[in-house]
Amino acid sequence: MNLKLIIVVPFVITCSHGLAQTEHINPFNYTTTKQMTVRKGAVVSAHPLASQAGLMILQQGGNAIDAAIATQLALAVVYPGAGNLGGGGFLVARLKKGQTLAIDYREKAPGAAFRNMYLDSSGTVIKGLSEKGQLASGVPGTVAGLFTSHKYGKLPFEQLIAPAIMLAEKGFVITEREASSLNNMKDTFLKYNNIPPVFVKDIPWKAGDTLIQQDLAKTLTRIKESGKNGFYGGETARLIVAQMKKANGIISEDDLKNYQAVERNAVIFPYKKYSMITMPLPASGGVILPQLMKTVEDRKLGKMGFLSPEAVQLMVEAERRSYADRSEFLGDQDFVKVPVKTLTSEEYVGERMKDFVPGVAGNSEKLGHGTVNAETEETTHLSVADKWGNVVSVTTTLNGGYGSATVVEGAGFLLNNEMDDFSVKPGEPNMYGALGNEANAIYPGKRMLSSMTPTIVMKKRKPYIVVGTPGGTTITTSVFQSLVNILEFDLSAADAVNQPKFHHQWKPDLIYVETDFPPATIEALEKMGYKIEKRGPIGRTEMILFKGRKMEAIGDKRGDDSVAGY
Repeated sequence: MNLKLIIVVPFVITCSHGLAQTEHINPFNYTTTKQMTVRKGAVVSAHPLASQAGLMILQQGGNAIDAAIATQLALAVVYPGAGNLGGGGFLVARLKKGQTLAIDYREKAPGAAFRNMYLDSSGTVIKGLSEKGQLASGVPGTVAGLFTSHKYGKLPFEQLIAPAIMLAEKGFVITEREASSLNNMKDTFLKYNNIPPVFVKDIPWKAGDTLIQQDLAKTLTRIKESGKNGFYGGETARLIVAQMKKANGIISEDDLKNYQAVERNAVIFPYKKYSMITMPLPASGGVILPQLMKTVEDRKLGKMGFLSPEAVQLMVEAERRSYADRSEFLGDQDFVKVPVKTLTSEEYVGERMKDFVPGVAGNSEKLGHGTVNAETEETTHLSVADKWGNVVSVTTTLNGGYGSATVVEGAGFLLNNEMDDFSVKPGEPNMYGALGNEANAIYPGKRMLSSMTPTIVMKKRKPYIVVGTPGGTTITTSVFQSLVNILEFDLSAADAVNQPKFHHQWKPDLIYVETDFPPATIEALEKMGYKIEKRGPIGRTEMILFKGRKMEAIGDKRGDDSVAGY
């Protein structure tokens, strides 16, 4: 059903550049819009108010970069479980004149981090230490990423941050899903904070309650007034370091002052008549997605049929091999040499699939990583397109839901628990069950491996698909499925996003499926020898599909995800 946003009372905000802007956002009366076809611009994000913030910027003359920045800042307010100032992420964009961007603002290990910091004296992983509390946090990258992105925008940063400040200061009504999430986190928030944060109430949250975040509004205002230094220096930095000292955190003033986002070369590879653009390492999707797409490219996947046992088996076996390689080889290329060229070559991918037997389940205990010669889940995604032909795909994260569960006192934002994405011990799984090795070991200043896979597909040199999703290790497989759902199975954009998803990641040797996955396919796969495990929703995919001069925006059914456009 195509729901329409209800707009009742517009807010008026006077931005610091002196222009009064009418903000067409009512934070006290809104609904989600799951599908929309428009001509000039579209924004898809995890929350309707954030999508509306991005749309407002497009209508004020901003481009897709501007809208992406405004949407991210709004998500930091209205979607605290994953939207953030205290986390990090990746931006992939294709600008109207053909330039591609890949901006890395992944968190970093603090300078005082060391290889075995989460192990006890016997070498055993200390349960939970890398997942909750101050020591779980890497140096945040989001704010640096926003300012690095901003040079490709058109509007003043003060204008882009204004909706977020308003939403934090005036408040917004929360949804039923948000109320349930905050209630479930109450005990955790109380455990990992000296003073109960604004997310905790004496009586349970309910849909329609107003969440006001005055401390966060002050932090956003400091960023508006002082730019990047409003976060990485001054009062905000002081508050972050003070929060570290309240427990066993190790982020220092120097860690914050020295953090830099990095502009990298996007991963660009062909798939049939299309050109794929995605994020390079430390985003593992930059290796895994090319591997997966090249595995199925010449195997007539489309003729097998959508969610047929044959198609699912082929895709699962491709995923098995890619995730085995992920465990062994992938890490931050600024610190370790990763054989990306070999891993993503057609020859290597073909060799890896030589032992694939249709109708017979593979075995992860017997199948390890490939042979390479030396060479010379809680996250959030947004997709944006503007009227000039700029498209942006951004995935950001705190890692687990609400990150470390620690709120910076006086600053009002949650810190990430991204240190768990390192291999805290080779062969030990992280919270998503992902295994890692020395390539992803902890080292000061190193960026931890990520599963994020913001992606753009080009067709005849024009944008065709903008896509991405949260979901931990399921991110790349969900993007993979969403793409082949359109490119191979000819599904509509809505079906490509909303139809049942599945996931395999080498170990554990299971195929995870959503509860609405076809029973007949499950039965056929079990007869092949696969173990199937039903689980909750996989990802929350945000997609824009171009159809001639129109663009169709889709928000995933699995959350409060919402589209906005004009």
